[in-house]
Amino acid sequence: MTITAEETGVCPVCGAGFTAGDRFCEDCGANLTGEVAVTVPDRRELDLGVAAAVTDRGKRHAHNEDAMAVRVLDSGVRILVVCDGVSSSDHADDASARAAATAADRLSVEVGGGLGVEAATVLAVGAAADAVAALGANGDRTPSCTIVCAVVTDRAVTVGSIGDSRAYWLTAEPSGSPARKLSTDDSVAAGLVELGVDEATAMSMPDAHTLTAWLGADAERIDPHVRTFVPDTPGAVLVCSDGLWNYFPAADTLSELALPQARTAPLATAHRLADLALAAGGGDNITVALTPFPVSTRSY
Repeated sequence: MTITAEETGVCPVCGAGFTAGDRFCEDCGANLTGEVAVTVPDRRELDLGVAAAVTDRGKRHAHNEDAMAVRVLDSGVRILVVCDGVSSSDHADDASARAAATAADRLSVEVGGGLGVEAATVLAVGAAADAVAALGANGDRTPSCTIVCAVVTDRAVTVGSIGDSRAYWLTAEPSGSPARKLSTDDSVAAGLVELGVDEATAMSMPDAHTLTAWLGADAERIDPHVRTFVPDTPGAVLVCSDGLWNYFPAADTLSELALPQARTAPLATAHRLADLALAAGGGDNITVALTPFPVSTRSY
């Protein structure tokens, strides 16, 4: 049986995630069909032992518009999905929640059924795009979000993305492939870097974070960046929203902050990284998902 951790809504009493159709919260028993005037906690977590995620509202936003999904298949394959709602759009939180759940669903079905991981990733991102597009018609404030997903097998890491949420390979090993960013940003800054502008200058531009691709009814194209990386040393896979990487964009810095703890305690490490982003300013919603590679021999 596939183990699943995902959200399509948030309990207004305890903050636990719930799926469409639930009438009562499994964690606290609250009625999900009525209105309850209770403040939602600022942080939520998903913990499957070998894979975990944390999302935090941050210090400056009234709502958390990030979403996350984490799964572990019977085969041991781990799936991490992070989506970041575009704040200038309506119902950005709905867009990100629907995209994360839909992508995780499709990846679980396709990869679990034996389809190649890269092909499954393309289908999953496409399904997420359709789900978000169904939320609203083309317009200035059409619900929209980014997406990044990672499928981690016992041999490789396959990443798919649209927007500027990121995936990283983290390692502290002196030999072998170094830590690196695995995803490709769709942003003005990334476009400038492709034209030869150095990254520091590109990121300092006023419109550096403006997206050039996203999920939504007004998206011009759905052409995900898909990449497979084969690690040759132990490490960890990190998937995150820009609420984290804005403060710590370099893969070697993130490796120093996350390792070695991420190898045996993904949840604790995700909390630590979120705390560090808060301490650095917490200017945006923060979402962090982690899994070790290969899976640690520790008993979770």
